[in-house]
Amino acid sequence: MAENNNNIIMFPFMAQGHIIPFLALSLQLEQKGYQITFINTPHNITNLRRTIPQSSTIRLLEIPFNPSDHNLPHNTENTDSLPPNRIFDLLVASKSLKPAFRNILKNLVDRGQPPLCVVADFFFGWSAAVSHEFDIFHVIFSGSGGFGLACYYSAWIHLPHKNSVSGEFTLPDFKEAGKLQVTQLTPSLVAATGDDPWSEFQKKNLPEWHNCDGFLFNTIEKMDEVGLSYFKRKFKRPVWAIGPINFKVQNAKNRDSNVEKCMQFLNSKPKSSVLYISFGSQATITASQMMQLAKALDKSNKFFIWVIRPPLGFDINAEFKVEEWLPENFKKKTEEENRGLIVEKWAPQMEILSHESVGGFMTHCGWNSILESLSCGVPLLGWPMAAEQFYNAKMEVEILKVCVEVARGTNFEVMSDDLREKIEEVMSEDGKGKEMRKKAFEIKKVIEDATRNDEHGFKGSSLKAMEDFLQAPLLMKKKNNINKLQNN
Repeated sequence: MAENNNNIIMFPFMAQGHIIPFLALSLQLEQKGYQITFINTPHNITNLRRTIPQSSTIRLLEIPFNPSDHNLPHNTENTDSLPPNRIFDLLVASKSLKPAFRNILKNLVDRGQPPLCVVADFFFGWSAAVSHEFDIFHVIFSGSGGFGLACYYSAWIHLPHKNSVSGEFTLPDFKEAGKLQVTQLTPSLVAATGDDPWSEFQKKNLPEWHNCDGFLFNTIEKMDEVGLSYFKRKFKRPVWAIGPINFKVQNAKNRDSNVEKCMQFLNSKPKSSVLYISFGSQATITASQMMQLAKALDKSNKFFIWVIRPPLGFDINAEFKVEEWLPENFKKKTEEENRGLIVEKWAPQMEILSHESVGGFMTHCGWNSILESLSCGVPLLGWPMAAEQFYNAKMEVEILKVCVEVARGTNFEVMSDDLREKIEEVMSEDGKGKEMRKKAFEIKKVIEDATRNDEHGFKGSSLKAMEDFLQAPLLMKKKNNINKLQNN
C-alpha cells in the first residue's frame, strides 16, 4: 500500500493518443493503492467520465479552458476534433493552462494535501518548474517508446536535415539511431527553419525537459535500450521503463458481433497464416492506396482480416462505400472464398493478435499497436503515417528486425505488386518470414520477463522500474528535509 501522502497528479496533453496512455497508467497506479487526480480541460473530462470503470476512484479535475479565447471553434479541446492544420493552435493554446495548474497545486498544498508527484506530458515542459515551486516531484511520461521520442527530441533540437542535400542525415547527438531520411519526418519538421512557429514552440518546450526529476516510458528496458540510453546520457535523470501499459477500449460499437465474426474466421485457419491489417483508431490511407492494397491482397492469395475506414479526405466515421473504394466484387469474392474478412471501424485487436492463426500485422506503427503485436510474438509490416511512427518503424526494422516497411505516409503512390511482394515476404513459412517470427517470439519472451513476478522471487525490469519510480519522490522529500534541517 502507498504512503498516506499518496495522491499522484496526472496531466496529459489534450489528444486521445496522450490521454489514453495516461489513463491506463492511472488505472495501474490506482490498483497499487494510490489516489489519482486526473487533470484535463472540461470537454475531455466529460468524455473521461464515460470511459473510466464505475468502480474507479480516480478524481477527474477540470482545468479551465475556453477554446474561443484562442480563436479555436467551440468545444474543440482535443486534437481529434480539429483538422491537422489547426492542431498546432491547440498546442500553443495549452500554454495558457499554466496559471490554472499553479492554482490547483497551490490549493492542494495550502490544504495540507501536497501531491506525492506530478506526472505530466512532454508537451507541458513548463509544468516541471511550476511543480518545483511547491517542492513537488515531477516526471515526464511518454506513451511512446524511448527510441521514437529520442529521434523526435534530437531532430527538433538540431534540425540536421536542413543541411542535407541527399535527403539523408544523421542526428548529431544520437548517432546510434543510424541514418534517417527526410521522408521519415513530419511536415512541420520538414518545413522547420528554426524561426517558424513550430520551431519557436519547441525551442521553449524541449529545454524545459531538463527541469524534470525523471522520465517514465511505456516501454521495456531490454527492447528499447538504444532510445532509453539517449535520455540517460542527455538529461542525467532517472529513466524508468514501466511498460507495457495496456488499455482496453470500453463499449466499442458492434463489439460482440465483431469478436464472434473474427474468432470464427481465425479458428478456421492454419497457424500463422492470417495477415491482420489495421491503421489504428485515427489513421487511414488514400483511396488509391486502398485500391492498391486490396489488389495486393487479391494477388497474394493470403488469408487476411482488414479493419477498414473511409479513405483520407472522407469522414472517417462515415459508412464505408465498398463499391467505390475497393475493386469490383473484392469484398464479396474474398468472403465467399472464406479468404478474407473486412471489418468496419473496429475489431478486437488483442484477441486477434493473440490468436495462433495470425502470422503478421500491417500497422501504422503507433507505439501501442507495436507493443500489442510484439507481446503476442507477431511480426510487423510497417506503414508509418504521422508523429514518431516513422522512427518506431525504423527501430522495428533495423534494431529489432521484426518488421518490413511496406510504405511511408499518405503522400506517395504505392503499387500492388510491391505490396504483394512484401506481404508474401513476411507471411512466408520460410526465409525472412520465419526468421522474423522467431525474433518476434524472442521479444515476446523479453516482454513477459519484464512483467514477471514469480514465487521464486524473480521480479521483472518493468515491475522494478515502477517500484523505483514510486520510491523516488519519497527519497527526494527525505533529502529535502535533511537539507532543511542542516540549513537551520
